[in-house]
Amino acid sequence: MRSIKDGFRFHAHAIKNGITSTVFTSNQLIHLYSKHGFLAEAHKLFDEMPERNVFTWNAIIWAYIKTQNLKQARELFDSAPSKDLVTYNSMLSGYINTDGYETNALKLFIEMQSLNDETRIDEFSLTRMLNLSAKLSMESYGKQLHSYMVKTANNISGFAVSSLIDMYSKCGCFREVCQVFDGCAGVLDLVSKNAMVAACCREGELEMGVNLFWRDLELNDVVSWNTLISGYVQNGCEEDALKLFVHMEENEVRWNEHTIAGLLSACAGLRSLKLGKEVHGWVLKYELGFNPFISSGLVDVYCKCGNMKYAELVYATIGTGNAFSITSMIVGHSSQGNMGEARRLFDSLTEKSSIIWTALFTGYVKSQQCEAVFELLSEFRVKEAMVPDALILISVLGACAIQAALNPGKQIHAYVLRIGIELDEKLVSAMVDMYSKSGNIKYAEKIFQRVTNRDAVIYNIMTAGYAHHGHENQAIQQFEEMLERGVRPDAVTFVALLSACRHCGLVELGEKYFASMTDYNILPEIDHYACMIDLYGRANQLEKAQERQKRRY
Repeated sequence: MRSIKDGFRFHAHAIKNGITSTVFTSNQLIHLYSKHGFLAEAHKLFDEMPERNVFTWNAIIWAYIKTQNLKQARELFDSAPSKDLVTYNSMLSGYINTDGYETNALKLFIEMQSLNDETRIDEFSLTRMLNLSAKLSMESYGKQLHSYMVKTANNISGFAVSSLIDMYSKCGCFREVCQVFDGCAGVLDLVSKNAMVAACCREGELEMGVNLFWRDLELNDVVSWNTLISGYVQNGCEEDALKLFVHMEENEVRWNEHTIAGLLSACAGLRSLKLGKEVHGWVLKYELGFNPFISSGLVDVYCKCGNMKYAELVYATIGTGNAFSITSMIVGHSSQGNMGEARRLFDSLTEKSSIIWTALFTGYVKSQQCEAVFELLSEFRVKEAMVPDALILISVLGACAIQAALNPGKQIHAYVLRIGIELDEKLVSAMVDMYSKSGNIKYAEKIFQRVTNRDAVIYNIMTAGYAHHGHENQAIQQFEEMLERGVRPDAVTFVALLSACRHCGLVELGEKYFASMTDYNILPEIDHYACMIDLYGRANQLEKAQERQKRRY
């Protein structure tokens, strides 16, 4: 019985002629029905079976796990008179694959360790738990599993090695990733190789990943090519991703839907409407438009390129069930200031992930609807049990900065400290910006001084803050310190510097900084020219101001 039609025909024939199917045949039918989404028919057949074995129970349990009905799956699991390792591993996989059931997975795994030898944990159980450790970034638990795998000789296969590489990589332990891969004793397995290339891309060690990819090229499969295409996109090398696709075609490697999704991500990163339309042409030619990965990728491309008309057309063809597409649409409408439509899409969702909430928060901040940001935060706290993540708090701090609202900003700061949310670079930068723009440069300075690993963003914020508050000397000192630390300035840096110069009438220094922009391959923009014209105007050097104005055009 290869097709669902064959299954229905056989089942109908058996019922019509009063034939009782064997346990083996009934098990096959249950599997076939559940595979094609006929869960009610599968369960009805299960209930009518006069005799069942462990394979029967495994088939019906897996049918419910597949539909993410874990409550019913667990009830059947508990009712099963006999269970084998497949039964336990199926239930374990269901818990691990479904958000919110991580604790259930841990409890079940502990229970499995106390079972008899026939149903004790195996390599599959251990690798699934490694996946859970990676999902939760539980480095210590992952290391315990690794030790157990070494002890029981379950760390040898390519599947085990790739799971270990993936776990350590997602927990941010790249040194351990390299140790695991180097321990393969020179035997390069395809699965392990693909996992290692993905780990290199995730870590930003792109050159290492590329070198590994081109080593033993004949070993590569479509997953290898897709992994590196995605790796290029993750690391901001979208043009290299497109070139690699050309190489893929030249090597006659058959692409799949994940390849096209990677190409669409590259087009979105480049904000290239032309390339996005070309890939869309491919999608239409090969009738891939109903694939959720690809259709959501198309929506994202058109949204990021500002073509909401095309985005709406694609979105209309795929329905309203794709959360990624809805997120892209919310971001797209927000970027064009259409917050009414963004809110309508947001309200259309019955369940909202942190990503969806963040998209709407960000949209309100970009359109400077600060009161709406504060109202949305109140709504979030009422409706969601989860703690606001860093990106949501960054948006709220951004609204406080726009309104120079010091007290709400302080409350957010206190909340972050009380809950124990990790202060990453973006959150710290948002706090410095909020305090600076809310009139408390001393608080901004205190937070800034605690940051050891400073990037261009936080330097720009602090420099602009000093300039805004009339501390020109400190602003210039920040720039000098920035250069000493090897942090490369950008266009925003020079806007802050020129603002500092114009506040205290440092014409010669302002001219020097303006001229030095070309040393960093930065072309002056309207804000830079505005600062210089204002600087000359304040110094009563109107001829220079007029000359600078002419050069601008």
